[in-house]
Amino acid sequence: MRIGMLVDAYKPYVSGITNYVALSKRFLEKAGLEVFVFAFGGDDYTDDEPNIIRTRGLLLVDSGYYFSVRYNLHAQRILRTMDLVHVHHPFVSGRLALRYCQPRNIPIVFTNHTRYDLYTQAYLPMIPEVVGDTFLRAYMPSFCKSCDLVIAPSPGLREVLRGLGVESPIEVIPNGVDLAPFQVGLEAVSRADLGFSENDVVLIYTGRLGPEKNLAFLLRAFAGTAKTYENIRLLVIGDGPERDNLEDRVRIMRIADRVHFVGVVAYEEVPRYLAAADAFVTASVTEVHPLSVIEAMAAGLPILGIHSPGVSDTVEDGVSGLIAQEEDLAEFTAKMVRLVTDQEGRKKMKAQAIQAAGAYAIERTTNLLLKQYQRLVEAATGRKRGMRSRMTHLVDKIL
Repeated sequence: MRIGMLVDAYKPYVSGITNYVALSKRFLEKAGLEVFVFAFGGDDYTDDEPNIIRTRGLLLVDSGYYFSVRYNLHAQRILRTMDLVHVHHPFVSGRLALRYCQPRNIPIVFTNHTRYDLYTQAYLPMIPEVVGDTFLRAYMPSFCKSCDLVIAPSPGLREVLRGLGVESPIEVIPNGVDLAPFQVGLEAVSRADLGFSENDVVLIYTGRLGPEKNLAFLLRAFAGTAKTYENIRLLVIGDGPERDNLEDRVRIMRIADRVHFVGVVAYEEVPRYLAAADAFVTASVTEVHPLSVIEAMAAGLPILGIHSPGVSDTVEDGVSGLIAQEEDLAEFTAKMVRLVTDQEGRKKMKAQAIQAAGAYAIERTTNLLLKQYQRLVEAATGRKRGMRSRMTHLVDKIL
């Protein structure tokens, strides 16, 4: 079976979607499938894996995303040979999937990874919220109806899609995580090298440093907690457009000696940084399936987060972590204080976090995907014998 993964952004761009697509590709290939990634840009990047098909596109500011109205001829020819395509971004790649694959009866699977309503507010604040919401309510139901299968990584995101008017059947299939690197005995990054001591309670955040991650809010809560508790530290792994602003905030708050910005690290090194921490913290409410949270749970870290689709689907309050029910600074700070001071509670939540992470093992989620792929390909086989499909195939061979 030949599978095409369609994305607007891929390596070297760092994101949860990029990591998931690369991981899913690897495990589907282990299962015997041929997997191709169709992406844009990257003329100056050498791919470290086979079957990455790139088309030049227009870089959208410094977002890492590219825009194009078509795939190049080389990409088109390969795309026509797919048995099924899996779309991971609905607007550019999604429209191209409909354009090239629907006429050829190639099944289209769409996974909605993102709270696009909240991303619009974060990155395009000049656009009134009602405009972004109106666009999504007009676009998403129609696009999803055109796909053969819609996947939501969490029950919470399924409800978000329903709220946008999507009536198509939606399967909940978590985005898988390779748990093994986070659960084997690892040599943690030296706390001394990070400027921390063994007696410090180290909180860690890993991910993109963008406005949608609500990191200014997180820093305010940390600063409030740090005023009372001398031995807490915050480790920030990742980079993004907000980094300079966040580092300025840390200096203004006079907590620069408590917060360590590491920047981007190789994905293979992330488990070692998690192993050096005592708990994982995030204030993001835009996550739909927080891979960084699941990875932290697999490493045995209790989670501090805010009630929202994705995070609340993953973390059970008081069991595998602590969840503030509102984006309220006082409540979130109180939860952080509890996490920092309750050492016995952290130990109990560690075991629960590791157990809960098992539901997201990539081996399990790959099997769930394979069953859906096989069902859709079998259903499409009969349609491809139709006159229209045979004529389209004939034209493709001529071209």
